[in-house]
Amino acid sequence: MTRLALSLALALALAGCKEETAGIPSPTEMTDEALGHYCQMFVADHPGPKAQIHLKGYDAPLWFSQVTDAVAYISDAERDGEIAAIYLSDMGRAESWAIPGTGNWLEAGAAHLVIESSRLGGMGLPEAIPFGEESAARAFAAENGGRIVAFSEIPAAYAHPDMETMTASDMHAGMH
Repeated sequence: MTRLALSLALALALAGCKEETAGIPSPTEMTDEALGHYCQMFVADHPGPKAQIHLKGYDAPLWFSQVTDAVAYISDAERDGEIAAIYLSDMGRAESWAIPGTGNWLEAGAAHLVIESSRLGGMGLPEAIPFGEESAARAFAAENGGRIVAFSEIPAAYAHPDMETMTASDMHAGMH
């Protein structure tokens, strides 16, 4: 098992824990003031799905402008703390790609994600697009290409894309 797969499996096990005494945090409504963990830019200013990661012992979640940024965080051995929950935008309930929603969150372990599609994320990089319903993921993939995977099956290349192989037009396309 690769380090990324092991990290993702551990994160999902922690996020998927349903014990009543565990105190799993609920998803937080995204506000216009939410800043991306890596870019320190306003998350709402970017199109496409978002992610939030709750760490044990912290009241506020870490925000990510792209789902794949959250995958990169999970795979980082130097991350800030123990993961209590991971939530992703349910793009099946989003108003549009430009307006992914502020309260339509689903647990990462329950998501059906489309990867390798023609749609890039809000930061112009490859994206894993989450859906709560498999039928919505299938419809998206039929229109935009790609394949459906579970959160734990997102390849390491999505967490750490090869920037040398991406063209300027690939990155620009993700911003619109």
